[in-house]
Amino acid sequence: MIQLHNVTLAYQHDASALNNITLKIAKGEFVFLTGPSGAGKTTLLRLLYGALTPNRGQVIIDGQNITRLSPSQIPLLRRSIGVVFQDFKLLQNRTVFENVAITLEVLGWGRVDIGKKTMHILKQMGIESKYNLVTQRLSGGEQQRVALARALVNDPKILLADEPTGNLDEANKNQILNIFKEANIRGTTVVVATHDRRLIEQSHFRLETLIKGELLVEQVEKEKTRDNQAI
Repeated sequence: MIQLHNVTLAYQHDASALNNITLKIAKGEFVFLTGPSGAGKTTLLRLLYGALTPNRGQVIIDGQNITRLSPSQIPLLRRSIGVVFQDFKLLQNRTVFENVAITLEVLGWGRVDIGKKTMHILKQMGIESKYNLVTQRLSGGEQQRVALARALVNDPKILLADEPTGNLDEANKNQILNIFKEANIRGTTVVVATHDRRLIEQSHFRLETLIKGELLVEQVEKEKTRDNQAI
């Protein structure tokens, strides 16, 4: 479902944000992506939904090499990817309902079906009573739930989440994790970038660690190579 082959991305006047990343995530997998701040987690997620293009390497999503797509083709790719951004990216002057429903409107759903599906996901998130409030009136945790509802409302093939439980208490973190698990059971491939060790440890899903733009396993192999060369 997701494949990165020797992917390197460097920002101008800076070291590589990602360095020679090779990663495969199968259809239906649930993967946690962790690492310290600045390790490249957000950059990697942005590559996966086509917001960034690598300097070198290939990014393949659901059989499509997205490094070869034109800018006009990227929106079609994103229709099958749900994204929960760290800063939410909600439409602050729109209601909760409108923020979530817009995903289905773009996909061409009918008005009645949009209403049913949107209210269903808002109920799952525990914020159905807020449906008619503009999002700028919500707490940070409530805005996070709206962002998650928007990402999941169309049952995407892939869900990418960047620190999705950062503003939530323990009870609400567990609820959000259960929603991720349910989406995964229905067949969605889930990739969650997080610092939350407790969230990772209680779930027992696959874990990938980024450190200074490299996957931990790649760093270990480099160190072994250097050690062997020094002998």
